[in-house]
Amino acid sequence: MTANATNGFLHAENQWTNQKLTHPVSILILNLMPTRRDAEFQFLSGFNHLDSDVDITFMYPYTHHFKGTSREKIEADYVCWNQIADRYYDGLIITGSPVEKLPFKQVDYWDELQKIIKWGKTHVKQQLHECWAAQAGLYLDYGIQKRLLPNKLFGIFTAVSVDHDSPLARGFGAGGLLRMPQSRHTEIILDETNLPGDLKVIATAPQSGPMILSSNTYHTTYVTGHPEYQEKTLANEYYRDRYKNLPINPPVNYFSDPVSGTVNYSWKDASKKLYKNWTHLLVDKKVGISL
Repeated sequence: MTANATNGFLHAENQWTNQKLTHPVSILILNLMPTRRDAEFQFLSGFNHLDSDVDITFMYPYTHHFKGTSREKIEADYVCWNQIADRYYDGLIITGSPVEKLPFKQVDYWDELQKIIKWGKTHVKQQLHECWAAQAGLYLDYGIQKRLLPNKLFGIFTAVSVDHDSPLARGFGAGGLLRMPQSRHTEIILDETNLPGDLKVIATAPQSGPMILSSNTYHTTYVTGHPEYQEKTLANEYYRDRYKNLPINPPVNYFSDPVSGTVNYSWKDASKKLYKNWTHLLVDKKVGISL
């Protein structure tokens, strides 16, 4: 099917071609990634290969002090929450952000993020929080804390425990392993045997801990990694950090040939299935099917 961009840098620069859609699912993405164009392309191209048509609108945090992007440019090509606060969307995605080492309350747009997540509980059918946003969402919804890891969790990790009864886990049976890129310096502090409220762990791995969690109460899926990452994303991060002389190890389970830089793109199908399953939650809600 097709993903259209209602705004964003790629849309403004004619780098993404829209098509005429009939009754698309509407998704709002709060893009907190420093590589915003890359993130736009990753989400648009990822949702472009699902079985539902989607309209994607990109949003920025108005209270953030930008370094690599001019405020004039982002205000022209993105929306902020104040502009769409009276609108309703089928889904809200909040991306990761390179602020994970900071305490939550030291993030300059923290108060605004709280308002957006709270607003989403009444103005969207489902939320999807990724990486740092998942940690932030779990903290706001359940009081779950995060802590600094001794070393960066960096690579592709495979879930060894999957709740196959969850609609988010459709297709992850035999031969359909759930693999996901991780790139983070922090982890959530969670006892998986004593979960708060109705929080459920849908998929977990020994090295990464919980990979996918969900809450029916808050209509939210929390994904601790980056399923949107494409083939070369971790390689770009790795070479960038090496160029800056930052401490970084090669991403695990990623390079099929580290010398040539050849990547084993092993998580592509899993990411497609995950986004397909999450989008089906939006479609089911849209047509009135209760889950």
